[in-house]
Amino acid sequence: MATCEARWTGSPKRAQALLAAIEADDPEMFTAVIKKLEDGQVELIIKVTAESIPSLQSVMDDLLACLSAAEASLDTIQD
Repeated sequence: MATCEARWTGSPKRAQALLAAIEADDPEMFTAVIKKLEDGQVELIIKVTAESIPSLQSVMDDLLACLSAAEASLDTIQD
């Protein structure tokens, strides 16, 4: 069994948008939570568990690509 965790810190609104971008992408393959921080920001924590390292890498690659595209879109909208 292999596990990996990705963490992102930022605004609550942006965290919700990023989470929404990945929720439809194989939700049984990962867990995600948004944790409030003391400074008003939040931390999006994504944990992936897979049977093998190649499978783990594939899921993380997909999630990170989706998050990257979503973040780029958010940057374009906000500019």
